[in-house]
This record gives sequence, structure tokens and C-alpha cells, in this order.
Amino acid sequence: MALRLDNEGFSDALVILGAAGLVIPAFARFRVTPVIGFILVGMLVGPAGLGTLVDRFPWLYYVTITKPESIEPFAEFGIILLLFSIGLELSFRRLWSMRRLVFGTGAAELFGAAALIGVTLHFLGQSWAGSAGLGLALALSSTALVLPLVGTTSPVGRGAFAMLLFEDLALVPIIFALGAMAPTANDGWSGIAGVALRGGVTVVAMYLGGRIVLPRLFAQAARTKSPELFLSASLLVVIVASVATTAAGLSPIVGALLAGLLIAETEYHSEVEVMTAPFKGLALGVFLITVGMQLDLRLIGANWPSLLMAVVGVIAAKAVVTYLLLRVANARRGVAAETGLLMGSPSETTLIVLGTAAQAQLILPSTAAFWQTVTAIGLTITPLLAKAGRLVSRRIEARSTTEEPPAIEEGAARTVLIGFGRVGQTVADMLAVHNLPFIAVEADIDTVAEGRAAGYPVLFGDIARAELVDRLQLTDAKALILTMDDPVLTVRLARRMRTLAPKLPIIARARDAGHAAELYRAGVTDAVPETLESSLQLSEAVLVDLGVAMGPVIASIHEKRDQMRQKIRREAELTREPRIRRIRRLHERTR
Repeated sequence: MALRLDNEGFSDALVILGAAGLVIPAFARFRVTPVIGFILVGMLVGPAGLGTLVDRFPWLYYVTITKPESIEPFAEFGIILLLFSIGLELSFRRLWSMRRLVFGTGAAELFGAAALIGVTLHFLGQSWAGSAGLGLALALSSTALVLPLVGTTSPVGRGAFAMLLFEDLALVPIIFALGAMAPTANDGWSGIAGVALRGGVTVVAMYLGGRIVLPRLFAQAARTKSPELFLSASLLVVIVASVATTAAGLSPIVGALLAGLLIAETEYHSEVEVMTAPFKGLALGVFLITVGMQLDLRLIGANWPSLLMAVVGVIAAKAVVTYLLLRVANARRGVAAETGLLMGSPSETTLIVLGTAAQAQLILPSTAAFWQTVTAIGLTITPLLAKAGRLVSRRIEARSTTEEPPAIEEGAARTVLIGFGRVGQTVADMLAVHNLPFIAVEADIDTVAEGRAAGYPVLFGDIARAELVDRLQLTDAKALILTMDDPVLTVRLARRMRTLAPKLPIIARARDAGHAAELYRAGVTDAVPETLESSLQLSEAVLVDLGVAMGPVIASIHEKRDQMRQKIRREAELTREPRIRRIRRLHERTR
């Protein structure tokens, strides 16, 4: 049978693949998250966008999605793969260490936000049952959007992940509870107990079976040296785990997370993560396109005042509850504020809970449609909330981090270290070994907090601000060390500092010889290329392992380093001289 290329499914697939091919590189070029791009594509090619013009312009059929429901399974599979990849980054030990945050703060955040939203809606005229359903639905936050934005290892990511994990675990019990609240429900609460029992047995069985089966399965796949077979085994584990938890009455994403955790305990987790990454990204893009297709700009324009109030109200309620709970859990104010804003918008699972509440006759279909639009808007602005959260966090931490670092003797010559990452900390350690006073400046508040906790004299601030330069008294400093991993900023700072302090020794970290030459032209005293130092260290190790005495090795390494530095300096001077001559000629013409 010949394959038809003009069917609806094939056309929709082409639109999705074309969107992924355009959105990801285009938005990455401008350093904007592709999340917004996929949602905008969904708005454009969906039934409420160009799809409304297909009858007038038939050729638009090939660049629009005609059946949104046909791609929803792929969107759900993207969320499953996302939870699977999160499980690969975790371990049972780390998950156990987070149990208080998950079942304490996570539970309090979900039910606290649901109570606040539900009570407010009840006083606005909604019934108690409907308010409970809407509160639980809108209290959920988006795992699919939040975790890719912040990860699971940062302070914000750890708090967000704990709350999102509890929400994912509570999703199916919430659905059953809403069904039990329906006017015609008879045995809803007994169904919840049955789900809890079946789910617990299934999870234990998967854990015990996975510890035995998975290492052998992936070992056999690895012996074949077939990437296709290894990928097939990975996807098979995800699908089987998701089907098992679904059959037990739990959410499929719980099974995907558990599968990731089990594979993370094996030595094959890195290879599995690399293999499944492209599928996760594409499927997540499909999910975001489906979110965009739910936005009808004409409907939003006609009801924008009420929609705006609803979106702002939900975000504010959830942000306040999250902030307060994280502060109780001893999180820093900046981290709590950023996490609160990030978790403020509703979730993709909100749409499922809204549908369940409407089916149980707890809310009217028109009410469900209104809050579905609110949810779609909230998902769309989640990246903007993340950016706003980072700005708010920086401002809060800047105000709260006003105390001076450990005091340095008045009038003592000191070294100023700009940047306190891995390179900056190594330099600081060496300065401390030789009892040389220094002060470090870092713009990342988490790094500052960790450095101060370890006893380093670290100051939070942006070196680009003139008042900070005055505060550091760079003209009286013994030396200035630039260790930032930003070539453009390093050159700009070197040029500016050389203008302010002509005699100040400036030592800068460079990526390669070309960057080092540019730094010399900017006025640094010494530039240290990473590529040069790594090659010299490698050469030293090779010579020592080959039996050459340490003394001659060190001497030859120093000689080679000096040769390379002189070569870089000569290149910098050769490129500087034509510029000087051009400036002189221009000056002579204008005289």
C-alpha cells in the first residue's frame, strides 16, 4: 500500500518538526529560552491562529495543525521523558535526604495554596465543592517548565523540585478525591484507599525487580555495541514503568521518575541520559505547542480584565505561600522569593484536574473553560516569571548582604580578586597559604554565601558599578586579578581598570592565546591562557612518567612558558602599532 503524504497526521508532524528546526536555533541565537518560541508557534499555527484562515486560503493547511488532539499523546510522552531524565540526575539517597522537604514543605505548599485560592473563590460566589476543586487545580505548578529553567541542584531548583515531586505524587489522589465529591459518587473514598495500596505494592515491586533486572538488561545491550538496541532498552524501561504505575492507578510520570532513579543507580545512566535527550527535547516542544494552541487572542482580548485579575491573583497567592513556607524551612529570602515567583503559575496537570472537576459537576463547563485559559496564560509567562524571580532575588540578596567581609587591616596592601568561581577560589587558597591579604568580589549571591560560610573574605557586587570601584580602593591595591569566565567582560574590565590605575599590576585569566593577546592590548600585566597552562601541565606529566628528572622538567616548562608569553606579547604589540599610527595620522590631519 502506498504511503499517503497528504494526510492530516503527516502534515501536523511536518509542522512540528519544522517548528523545532526553526525555534531552537533562532531563540538560542538570541539567548532566549525556546519555551516562549514553541508557545508562540502553537498560537500561530493552531486552530485559533492561522487555522481560522484555512477555508479562505487552503494552502495554509500545510503550515497549520488541523487536529490538536492528535499530538497530545506525544506531548504527554514528553512530560514522561522529562521526569525520567530528572530521575537519572537523582539517586535514592538524595531523594531520601529530601523527604522532609518533599512531604513537609511540598505538602504544605500544595494544600496551603489550594486553601487560600479556594477560600477566595468561595467568597466570590463559588460553591465549597467547586472552590476545593479549583483550589487544588490551580495550586499545581508546572514540572515540565520549571525544572528545565532551574535544574535540580541549585538552591531554587532543590526547593522547587521537592514541591513539584509531591504534586506529581498527589495528582492521582486529587483526581479520585474530586470524583468522590461528585453528587453521584458512591465509593470514591474507598477507591482512593485501593489506589494507595496498589500503588505502594507496585512501587516496591518495581524497585526490587529493577535492582535485579536493569543492570543485566543494560549490560546485554552494551555488549552488542548497538546504539539502537541501547536506546530501545531505555525507552522500553520508561514505557513499562509508566504502564505499570498507570495500571496501579498512579500517574505515569511517577513510573517514569522511578525508572530514572533505578537506572541512576547503575553505571549506564550517563549513556541513557545522552541517548534519550533528543526525544525529551522534541516531545517537550510538542507539549509547549499544545499549550500555545489553547490561547485564543480574540477571547483574551474580549475578557482581558477578568483574565488579568485571575492570573495575577493565582500567581500572588502561590508566591506568598511558597515564600513563607521556604522561609520557615530556613531558605534565604532571595531564594524563597525566586522560588515563589517561579512556582506561581498553574501547571499542565491543572488542565487535567479542571476537566475532572467539570466532569464531576463540581464546576460549570464555562468556569472550567475560563480557568483553562488562565492556565494557558500562566504557562506562557512562566519563563518571564523565572527572569523576574532572578531579578527580585538579586535585589533582595544585595540589600541583605550589606555586611562587610572579614576585616582587613587599615592601610595594608591587598590583592583584589574579581570572580570567585573555581579558578578564583584556587587563587584565593594560594594567597592564603602565603599569608597575602586579599578581598574577592563576586556577582553570584550563592557563590558569595558559600564563600563566606567557608571563611573567605568575599564581597557581593557588580564590578561595573563605579561606587564599588571606589569602595575597593583599587588605586591602593597591591594587584588586581581577573578570573571571570567571560572573555568580553574581562577585556572591558582590564581596559577600564588600566585607565583608572595606570600602575596597578593586573593579572587576567585568558581562554587562549588570541584572548591573551587582546588582554595585553587592553593593558594587563600578565595574561594566563588556559590552553597554554593545560598543555604545559600535560607535558610535565608526560616527561615525568617517561623518567626525566623533575629538575630539568620544571626548568624546561618554565622556559617554554616564557617563550609562549613573549610570543603572545609580540603579537599584541604588532597589532597595536598600526592602530597607534592610524591615530597619529588622523591627529595630524585634523591639526
